[in-house]
Amino acid sequence: MNLLLVLVPIITIIVSATIAVKKKISGTSAKKAFRYNAIAFLVVLVMLIVFAVGSFAANTDDNTTATAQTTQTQETTESQQSGGLDKGMAYLAAGLSTGLAGIGGGIAVAAGAPAAIGAVSEDPKAFGKAIIFVALGESIALYGVVISILILPSK
Repeated sequence: MNLLLVLVPIITIIVSATIAVKKKISGTSAKKAFRYNAIAFLVVLVMLIVFAVGSFAANTDDNTTATAQTTQTQETTESQQSGGLDKGMAYLAAGLSTGLAGIGGGIAVAAGAPAAIGAVSEDPKAFGKAIIFVALGESIALYGVVISILILPSK
């Protein structure tokens, strides 16, 4: 199951990148290629979540059905398994918050930086105002990193 967790996203990313390059070469617009990559990203994300939750649930079921363990050992094992699920979900949430904030920051900077460059080229006095808008776009990614640090478990 762990091998499946690693191979499925890698194969999906390679296939989606290959299809996107073929579409770009054939003359498909960049918006359509971006939509396809966004859909492929969401499919990979959903598959990772389903596989991760499924593997944790399978491990928990296997450990709780063991009959040779004492009650105290079973309680310890169950608490460790639920802690593993909690940690896994915390890491998944931290990764999502950082990744999505980075994507949002990149989109904001991609829209704001060319406009700032154009404004500064017309009026050099507008540099201070223009740089603030670019920095605001970059701060979105920093907020995502701060949130992910707060989400991560301490041990």
